[in-house]
Amino acid sequence: MTLTATEKQRYARHLSLPEIGATGQSRLKNAKVLVIGAGGLGSPCTLYLAAAGVGRLGLVDHDVVDLSNLQRQVLFANEDVSLSKTSAATKRLSALNPDIEVVAHEIKLTAENILDALRDYDVVVDGTDRVATRYLINDACVILGKPLVSAAIHRFEGQAITYVPGRSACYRCSFPNAKDSHVPNCADAGVLGVLPGVMGAIQATEAIKLVTGIGELLAGRLLTYDALTMRFAEFTVARRTDCAVCGENPTILTPEDATPTSRTTAAQRSLISHATPRQLNLRLVAARESSTPILLVDVRESHEYGKGSLPESINVPIGELQARTAELANKLTEAARGRTSRPDVVFICRSGGRSLQACELAVSAGLTAVPINLDGGLLAWSRDVDHEFVVAAV
Repeated sequence: MTLTATEKQRYARHLSLPEIGATGQSRLKNAKVLVIGAGGLGSPCTLYLAAAGVGRLGLVDHDVVDLSNLQRQVLFANEDVSLSKTSAATKRLSALNPDIEVVAHEIKLTAENILDALRDYDVVVDGTDRVATRYLINDACVILGKPLVSAAIHRFEGQAITYVPGRSACYRCSFPNAKDSHVPNCADAGVLGVLPGVMGAIQATEAIKLVTGIGELLAGRLLTYDALTMRFAEFTVARRTDCAVCGENPTILTPEDATPTSRTTAAQRSLISHATPRQLNLRLVAARESSTPILLVDVRESHEYGKGSLPESINVPIGELQARTAELANKLTEAARGRTSRPDVVFICRSGGRSLQACELAVSAGLTAVPINLDGGLLAWSRDVDHEFVVAAV
């Protein structure tokens, strides 16, 4: 597909780049990219993809514009409040670049409709804010063999990773057991308004690179960004052979809607104890003085644990915990040898959500020690006990 005279003028700066040139720009013109979510991430991403000349730009959202969105969702203006996000976004994007086709999908993605929604697109960009939806999108992309650019934001931190079918780790490989209840949303936790602008622009960059075939993708690399310290970090994420969707023996063969997974009863949950960071610090000091061991189990992913952890803690990622409860039981037995009481076992994570899930798993598995959850996680530890402690982005 050749470029018109107007397009040559519009994309002159791209045409001047040898890596893109007329060939790359024609690929963008022929490309079909679907952006899921017209919020903080989707706003900058779709604006840049429209400006870049993506021929067909699909946008999935079923929400309306709220006044609180305008702090970060730069697709919209004050006059768009109460309007459908997809209709307001279509108007804005078409005004920015009338040479492209903007397709609005005003739907809520479910296991029933997601394959049809994604099927006709070349690249999928996930700008959603719910873990269950990210899993659903990831699984559909793996099943359909579609490349996926995923990003997430929380307070002052962001992360991004790109999935290339058959080549790199998918979202489930990176986060096999995340839960919505353990990740506060923007409304609850807050978010720096410019943060999604940074991460959404990264997503647009990855999508353009996928379409044009240039550069090195974030495939198998989790990029994290901390706006407070203005630092980027990168972690290698390997494809998991036991991944439920892209592994050697996948168990997820069709998209599945999220279902409740906790089997812990109210009586079992009542057996879980809790400790604030200050309380845990006092316990640790007392334990050192009396030589009473406390087993600290950090259930974050290994790349998070490697960036910074509490001394003498062990790393058992939440996805491996159920299979390793016997290992923990043996450690507790060894620590209790020659003592009248069993040691405490404290589960730790970034913000206290995954560790609470770990406590539930420990109780369900019949671990004899009473599990203790570090409420608020390492974020609270850094705030209340050790201000120099570095907490890795998820």
